[in-house]
Amino acid sequence: MKQPYLSPDDLPTHKTTLISEILISQLEEVTKKSFYLACRHKVRILLSSCHWYFKVNSGILMLIMVCHDIESYQNIMMNVPYLASKLKLFANHAKISISSPVNEGMPWVISINQILPGEDVSST
Repeated sequence: MKQPYLSPDDLPTHKTTLISEILISQLEEVTKKSFYLACRHKVRILLSSCHWYFKVNSGILMLIMVCHDIESYQNIMMNVPYLASKLKLFANHAKISISSPVNEGMPWVISINQILPGEDVSST
């Protein structure tokens, strides 16, 4: 399939593209800090047990989590409804990606709109 030809006047300038990348990076970092502060203490501890960050890809906010051990993976998985509810404060359409330490392949990815509200373990 051929890409339609766009004249250079129709393309963004290098400077515009660079500024856009910087602004998206800043948005991701501010979202991470705000999300962390919006979570209760027990969930903050869970977040500290894994590597996590936000990425904006094609306008979709994605919470990416990489768990270092099976215990943190299981605890994070039990708190997905809570994480989704907090993520809804920041975006109408977002996704959560969770990678386990034992699964070197594809991460588990789900849209926050597909997650049913439920009671998570850390609320007790």
